Amino acid sequence: MGRRAIGTLMLLATLSVVGVVLIQLLWLRQASRHQQEQIALSQEQATQLEKQFNDRVVMALTDVTEQILTINKDSTDLFDAVKQERPNYFAVTINDTLHPYLLEALLRKEFSRRHILDDFEYGVYDCFTDSIVYGNYVSQDSAARDSMPHSQLLKLDKDGHYFGVYFPTRHSTLWEVAPGVRWTWIFPVVVTLIVFGFFAYSVWVILRQKRLSEMKNDFIGNMTHELKTPISTIALSAEVLSDPGIIEEPERLREYARIIRSENERLRTQVERVLQLATLDKDTLKMKQEPVDMHQVAESVAESIKLPAQERNMHVEPRLEAARCTVMGDRVHLTNAVFNLLDNAVKYGRTGTPIEIRTSQQGNELLLSVKDEGIGIRKEDQKHVFERFFRVHTGNVHDVKGFGLGLHYVQQIALAHGGGISVRSEPGKGSVFTLSLPLKPIGS
Repeated sequence: MGRRAIGTLMLLATLSVVGVVLIQLLWLRQASRHQQEQIALSQEQATQLEKQFNDRVVMALTDVTEQILTINKDSTDLFDAVKQERPNYFAVTINDTLHPYLLEALLRKEFSRRHILDDFEYGVYDCFTDSIVYGNYVSQDSAARDSMPHSQLLKLDKDGHYFGVYFPTRHSTLWEVAPGVRWTWIFPVVVTLIVFGFFAYSVWVILRQKRLSEMKNDFIGNMTHELKTPISTIALSAEVLSDPGIIEEPERLREYARIIRSENERLRTQVERVLQLATLDKDTLKMKQEPVDMHQVAESVAESIKLPAQERNMHVEPRLEAARCTVMGDRVHLTNAVFNLLDNAVKYGRTGTPIEIRTSQQGNELLLSVKDEGIGIRKEDQKHVFERFFRVHTGNVHDVKGFGLGLHYVQQIALAHGGGISVRSEPGKGSVFTLSLPLKPIGS
């Protein structure tokens, strides 16, 4: 997918998301306005019903108070004796003798007469201590009425009492929110979040695929060049050697034979890199499990890399200091991994500088590090150097060529052996790559 196509796709996707959000906002605005109108109407109706209920309760309690005063033959005129303390609680200041059974009977009668069918609780309070001295829950369901005998009811003959009535099943409608209001907002918000999440994930996938596509194109270009160059050199050398007169020039003959051998080795190395990639592409990377002496591996690889290093006036300094150096793994893959690290050190190291390969032991792990004094790696590139096809941009330094597969292969081999690979680097000062592998258990 080209950049223009990706740009067009991103633009259309962005416009789609913006359109969805705008439609959601417009819909929410209309729904909210309609909902507010419905809520205002419902609250107004609920407020009217609540006010009617409260008025009926106040009138019923006023009648109960007057009847109690009449029964007690008390001529006291209590003005505004009934007060609504809360939406569902009423207090009656009577300051007189109260008989709980009589109070309950009067409350039942007056509430029934005024069609107040809600269950209620009442309590008789001492005016001096402001504490409850009697209380009862009354259900308007006749089958659930308290059947306590009259003889067992408490008689409060002492003056100085007031009573309160509480309706536990009633709540103020002014503070209630219609259930539809919550769902009106929750549903579009969830849908919008899903759309945003899908959009973000799609952008991430597209950019990732674009990056992989670019790296694959670079890989194909590099591979074509790397394979084409030695083939062309070998073809030209073979053409020269086919000249019968070359036999009379032994020095020239040996030189072209050396070129063919060198280019053939170069071609073999590049093919090996491609085969390593094919190995990693398999679903399961099968590893042999055999004891491998990593000191022997390091020494053999250092010997094999000696010639390319000498061509750049570089030399390998082995510092194999680990007390234990045997790991369980695949000798071929481990050898390839160490070779890739040393090969990179030769490619990216400065001419005339040493390359150090060192081993050490840390707990039950063997650490094998390769240090060069080369161009180094920028901090922002260090987190990508182990990705497939990634190559650090070096400009024309040494005219370094490659596929961007070596370090990725090393990482996969390290992980397959239960280890890992890390890098420390500073631009202009060189890099240190450290391969960690679990040591072979003692006695096994």
